[in-house]
Amino acid sequence: MSAVNDTNFNSAVFLLSGIPGQEDVHLWISVPFCLMYVISIVGNSIILFVIKIDPSLHEPRYIFLSMLAVTDLGLSIVTMPTILGIFLFNSREISLSACFAQLFFIHSLAKFESSVLLLMAFDRFIAICNPLRYASILTPQRIAKMGLVFVLRAVVIIFPLPFVLKRFRYCRDNVLSHSYCLHQEVMKMACSDITVNTIYGLSTAVLTVGLDLLLIFLSYVMILKTMLNIASQVECLRALNTCISHICAVLLFYIPVIGLAVTHRFGNSSSHSLPMVLGYFNLLVPPLINPIVYGVKSKHLRERIIRVFVKGQRKTSRAPANPPWRKIPSRPQIWRSAKP
Repeated sequence: MSAVNDTNFNSAVFLLSGIPGQEDVHLWISVPFCLMYVISIVGNSIILFVIKIDPSLHEPRYIFLSMLAVTDLGLSIVTMPTILGIFLFNSREISLSACFAQLFFIHSLAKFESSVLLLMAFDRFIAICNPLRYASILTPQRIAKMGLVFVLRAVVIIFPLPFVLKRFRYCRDNVLSHSYCLHQEVMKMACSDITVNTIYGLSTAVLTVGLDLLLIFLSYVMILKTMLNIASQVECLRALNTCISHICAVLLFYIPVIGLAVTHRFGNSSSHSLPMVLGYFNLLVPPLINPIVYGVKSKHLRERIIRVFVKGQRKTSRAPANPPWRKIPSRPQIWRSAKP
């Protein structure tokens, strides 16, 4: 009996879902998805490239932005094969091992992005509330240590989930409501007791994403209190302008994450439209919008991006003064003295 169960487990697959009822136009729907992925990958790659080659951007604010770009780039790469596979090739099947690997990277990167947004809020808090100690507090060594701690936190928290899911038996239809794998949905496909997974998933969400959001809120309360004490209205608006990009990134990330968690745990199982929309918004929109928002709002970064591409265009369009195929006849040099 055990051998039969193992065989059923090893041969089992999950079926991913695209947009129900729109299977005939999936090929046309793939066009905006492809554009979104291209813009996300190119935009975040440009930000990483410009920050790397420009020494003037090696500041804490832009180092945190590069962390955010790496995370968004990772989320795009992890979800792209399954989402485009459904809409382009109608490939819905995914093996259990591939599904567990995908959900591990999705949840790990999402946890780390939440941590990066917290670090960016801390950066704005120090820059506005304690600007004289900004350089001494956010040193490169300290930034590297904080980034490493949050990476380890995300990996350690999510690492047990694939192994726990692998021990379950899946005897249902195994049809997922998303184009990718999520832990809160995969565990419902199991024919085993998932109480431990439910408690563990809820606890980790509260202690990571929930705690990060609370600390971000408290940091902005302190920032707002400091800005209200600033006498000059111009300086207050200038300080607020430096936070707009981060506020947009926070809203784009946390609103769909919270909405998706609530609908998966307390929503009606018969309605899949809201979780589907929130799922696509959660993983596709932030990597698309973040580089655009930061590129538009950050004047210094925008100028560096324009300078890099304009300089590169000038180099490629400028022809050599004396092409090798053109021979200039030599002329005798005429020397003239300054005075006759």
